[in-house]
Amino acid sequence: MTDALGRLRALQARDLPVHGGRTLAYVYDSGLAEVDRIGREAVAQYAGSNGLDPTAFPSLLAMENDLVGFACGLLDAPADAVGTVTSGGTESVLLAVQTARDSRPDATRPRMVLPDTAHAAFHKAAHYFGVEAVLVPVGPDFRADPLATASAVDADPENTVLVVASAPSYAHGVVDPVTEIAGLAAERGIRCHVDACIGGWVLPYAARLGRDVPPWTFAVEGVTSISVDLHKYGYAPKGTSLLLYRSAAERRPQFFAAAGWPGYTMLNSTMQSTKSGGPLAGAWAVVESLGDEGYLALTRDVLEASDRIVAGIQRVPALRLVVPPDSTLVALATDGTCDAFTVCDEMAARGWYVQPQMSFAGRPPTVHLSVSAATLAVVDELLVALTESVSAAVAAGPVAVDPAVAAYIESLDPATLSDGDFEGLLAASGLVGGAADGDLALPARMAEVNAMLDLASPPMREALLVAFLDRLTRPAR
Repeated sequence: MTDALGRLRALQARDLPVHGGRTLAYVYDSGLAEVDRIGREAVAQYAGSNGLDPTAFPSLLAMENDLVGFACGLLDAPADAVGTVTSGGTESVLLAVQTARDSRPDATRPRMVLPDTAHAAFHKAAHYFGVEAVLVPVGPDFRADPLATASAVDADPENTVLVVASAPSYAHGVVDPVTEIAGLAAERGIRCHVDACIGGWVLPYAARLGRDVPPWTFAVEGVTSISVDLHKYGYAPKGTSLLLYRSAAERRPQFFAAAGWPGYTMLNSTMQSTKSGGPLAGAWAVVESLGDEGYLALTRDVLEASDRIVAGIQRVPALRLVVPPDSTLVALATDGTCDAFTVCDEMAARGWYVQPQMSFAGRPPTVHLSVSAATLAVVDELLVALTESVSAAVAAGPVAVDPAVAAYIESLDPATLSDGDFEGLLAASGLVGGAADGDLALPARMAEVNAMLDLASPPMREALLVAFLDRLTRPAR
């Protein structure tokens, strides 16, 4: 019999660590081994359960209603608020956009207005559902601009089905002026969605701890829906998110039913039909175990870790804070003596994963940190590693793209790229090795690749990465 579990352990050894506070992207670590154990065991216990039919598995329905009820208390939801558990923040955003579109059948060319810092999931929703994404540049503080938003809405109010704000935005970690954004939406009879996938389980506790948190919940008039992830700062197993609506009437267009075929009548609350009960059970078990006091303590820890990182940045030459964070996301920029991509490589060499972010709208690349509660215990080590990494990056100097590669990129039109062009781009970028069979060969250090991607326009970057993903996902035979 094959030792499949042994093979799994060997495969997983190449992955980023999910515990220990040293992976500051993709995962959120409470640092509490007992909470992790409870979540894993609950996932395993419900791995075979199917969320397709809540009448067949009433325990899943009970857990979903419990989680939505807990969130309603956090988010100042009115008595008739409702919600749904989804697979993650992207599905919550997709459903919010789909529901807004379907609530307005009179809109012949549906559109939504969002700050250009809104999560890329809204772009995905626009692509999937045929809703035009009208992007509004943010102000110098990286927050949504209410006046510019109002102007964008008023350019076509009959077709605007949704206005969006973030609490906080992912790239910079600041909360948009939700009161003003939701107010202008309400004045025009338009839905307003607050994407709080990152902040929704932190900001309420931050306010209880005496932090100055801008208004953003259902307490703000005009907020009609909110997304908040449980697998981020709810510290639940992947993947669970919540999508809450102010009323059942506002949620109803989200639901899908299909009786026009000879099988069972399909009835779905989310984009999925069959779905494992494991993630829902894992989230419920973690939330039940931690409760209000547990989350208050974890929020205290993660905010202290964020504060200490922000303070420590002031002592690192060549590095600066992009904007003071409102929550737990920290964005850093470098001066001209080094570059963000090399800093990320140097951090990886020291056992830390921090996320590179490309330049955008004339603003330079940044280093992004998603701070977890578990990071508090290793903040001093993080700051030492960051100081050493910046020093090494300064010694190496800013990474540069070969002029010939830059010229090649500029000569191509991403809308008309051929397979040959893709191959040339992949080779020029360093994403494909020089072997005759063109094997993928990611370099250990990604600074040069990221610098090349940063040079490319967003459409070219998308085209290149799609080609790379296509090559990456091929059958193993």
